[in-house]
Amino acid sequence: MTERTRAGTAAEAPSGDLGRRLAARRARLGLTRQQTAAQAGMAAGYLAYLEEQPGAAPGTGVLSRLAEVLQTTVTELTGGAVDLPPGPGRAVREPRFTELGPGECQALLGTHGVGRLAVHAADGPVIVPVNYTVVDGAIVFRTARDATPSLAAGGQVAFEVDRIDDAFGRGWSVLVRGAARAVTDPQEQRRLGERAHSTPWAGGTRDLWVRIEPDSVTGRRIAA
Repeated sequence: MTERTRAGTAAEAPSGDLGRRLAARRARLGLTRQQTAAQAGMAAGYLAYLEEQPGAAPGTGVLSRLAEVLQTTVTELTGGAVDLPPGPGRAVREPRFTELGPGECQALLGTHGVGRLAVHAADGPVIVPVNYTVVDGAIVFRTARDATPSLAAGGQVAFEVDRIDDAFGRGWSVLVRGAARAVTDPQEQRRLGERAHSTPWAGGTRDLWVRIEPDSVTGRRIAA
């Protein structure tokens, strides 16, 4: 990968909420700053300013052009949808559902991030979000020993990840079912720590590693 490409796909010190959202969206689409700026009809230097200066306040026209190029909405770019659940947009008239194959499911799982873990608690089933990583085909996450996700260890669980694009009425979901176990071997714990995609957002002491070995992996994609 060239220095120019690296600089374009991972923003140079993005700052501020808007800057981070622009950079993250570009990276997700595989666009450089130069490509994004050209398609939006602006100078690459101005896009760099928007990404790197926390006080940048572009007008509605600029945001609209960027949203179109980045296949999102102005509301998403400006953080107006942060507190909204995915999927509030209007459904398309004739959605098309397709089943995802094993390879595509694994590829989508491998993008990492946050997934939803379904476990059995004393007062019934519970679904909680966890930061996860895929290691050797298994779902692994770190939690506290007294936290709800720790209930997964020793049982059968379900784990789901998805992506919803309200602007275009499309998205996908992948569901994993399998047995979860606590990782107790110190060497394996160290290896998982080295492979972890991110630290738990919840913070604090979270030294219990849990590994989900998939019995089944299924997924669906919806498109307009």
